[in-house]
Amino acid sequence: MIVFASLLGFAAAGSAIAKFMKVPKIMESMAQVGVKPALIPVLGALEVLGTLGLVLGIWMQPLGNLSAVCLALYFLGAVVSHIMVKSKLTDGMPAFMIMLIAIAVTYLEILR
Repeated sequence: MIVFASLLGFAAAGSAIAKFMKVPKIMESMAQVGVKPALIPVLGALEVLGTLGLVLGIWMQPLGNLSAVCLALYFLGAVVSHIMVKSKLTDGMPAFMIMLIAIAVTYLEILR
């Protein structure tokens, strides 16, 4: 479980860093799905909070559960956004893969 939670945390943190650094490919993707530029730092902050919750969730299981569920929903929203604007499959694939990891972590957290 800790391995998958760590993987999810690294993926969410990496995604947040890319948003904070305004990586051109990320900014293009955000614009394509209709995210306003002012909301991008907020989305990055949510990813950071999810990552922190996963780390603290090692010792406080309810927080780990909540963080995993919230990250799964966050990345589900990203996947749905890509589907709604008919993005190329490769544009939405990172969000889809992170969503799958988040669902796996949620399941493992509940079993713990």
